[in-house]
Amino acid sequence: MRNSIKTLLAFLLINHSLFAFQDMSEVEIEIIPVNENVFMLKGAGGNIGVLTGEDGVFMIDDQFAALSTKIKAKLKTIDDQPIKYLVNTHHHGDHTGGNSNFKKDGTLIFAHENVRKRLRADSTKVNGLPIITFNEKINLYINGNDIVATHVHNAHTDGDVLIYFPQSNVLHTGDTFFNGMFPYIDLKSGGSVDGDIAAARKGLSLINDNTKIIPGHGKIATKSDYQDYLKMLETIRDKINAAIKEGRTETEVVENESITNEFYSDEKAKDFFINGQKIRKTFYDSLKK
Repeated sequence: MRNSIKTLLAFLLINHSLFAFQDMSEVEIEIIPVNENVFMLKGAGGNIGVLTGEDGVFMIDDQFAALSTKIKAKLKTIDDQPIKYLVNTHHHGDHTGGNSNFKKDGTLIFAHENVRKRLRADSTKVNGLPIITFNEKINLYINGNDIVATHVHNAHTDGDVLIYFPQSNVLHTGDTFFNGMFPYIDLKSGGSVDGDIAAARKGLSLINDNTKIIPGHGKIATKSDYQDYLKMLETIRDKINAAIKEGRTETEVVENESITNEFYSDEKAKDFFINGQKIRKTFYDSLKK
């Protein structure tokens, strides 16, 4: 859990233009085998997914620019092939920060159209723009997998995609799934509670009991973990909707620990990136609209 908090802290820093002060020199990139030729990379930022094979390395997200050299070196320990394909699950800097570095190497970058739009609006990210975009879904046939990248609307952001490797039976959810913690739903970037719930339902519809899941943050998950996450979202939503119908104010909802205590007490969540009060405020703000 501490690593997850550090990862999210790094995200917070970069999104407040303080990343220049964040020291990445001591960050180690860890490779975690997932299934056959699929791996997860942990460092500082969102979890990276990797599919290896004769067609070249297919990568999902790339963390921060300062880590690109370390990521490339680590990948060389499992596959000498170049990183030919890169998909961004959404636009946040802890998932797209290395785009420019990989693009210089000739990596082909894919993303939802809204990811390109949001990165393009940031003058510091222009050189790392995806060059292939899509709206609802794109199918790719790489390294023995019929890869499906499908857009989920207004979930964590307005540009989220789920990436499923059917033959390897692995799903990467991006930040529509935070395993072992409260989610971050970016309302300012088009995210919503109902959209995040719909994204989890969509992800569950793609998988089976044996699927291994790479969440945006947290440990590799099972279908049961994913179902528990969906239950948490739905339960908190229902309780806050009921409170809104009763005329409860935002302050009353934010201060009411019983709404979320079934999952994480405020004490347990006090060091989470999104603590109990923050998640209750996010749900209230999203559902009150």
